Amino acid sequence: MTAPRTTPADRPPPGLRERKKIKTRRAIRGAAYTLIEEQGYDATTIEQIADRAEVSASTVFRYFPTKEDIVVTDEWAPVMAAELRARPEDESWADLVRHLMRTALDLSLAEEPGVARLRARLGVEVPAVRARMIESTAATGLLLREALADRSGLAPDSLELRVFAMSVLGGLTEVSHYWAETGHRDDVRDLVDRALDVLEHGLPAGKP
Repeated sequence: MTAPRTTPADRPPPGLRERKKIKTRRAIRGAAYTLIEEQGYDATTIEQIADRAEVSASTVFRYFPTKEDIVVTDEWAPVMAAELRARPEDESWADLVRHLMRTALDLSLAEEPGVARLRARLGVEVPAVRARMIESTAATGLLLREALADRSGLAPDSLELRVFAMSVLGGLTEVSHYWAETGHRDDVRDLVDRALDVLEHGLPAGKP
């Protein structure tokens, strides 16, 4: 027996207020990414971002409390949680992990081609961004654990769900870091497949 599956087409479209918020968030992010590409992360200020996005500095802070949040924050976690809840009840955990990781990758690559590379690079090169990514991962992990609790019958704060959720997110984080550290020379989709193989089968055979 499978759980009822919903698709994006089944969900009500966002209202006018939410659409305006999404538009503003995207404008701020786009302005930040452009400025960072032009002059570097440290040289880019909130005031410059606000001016480029044609909003006030207070508006930027209302959406993103820190400059690091502009780089780190995204809307992927709720989408991943919704996708998880829509998966068939009898799906194997291995297949579920593959679906979640590929969903996250597809969302990342759906942005401008250079944005995913820039975000990955900043996560490696800028200590403040990397630290904020770790904090953000913890919050994302909680959302996934809550969704997994519905499906597994385990408590969201159980050790098993903590390990499972952070294994998925940790794998995605390390793929991003490796991709940036190696100059984006590999297809990131291939790197995700390699990470999935490790999560599913363990390390390749070799010396103990």
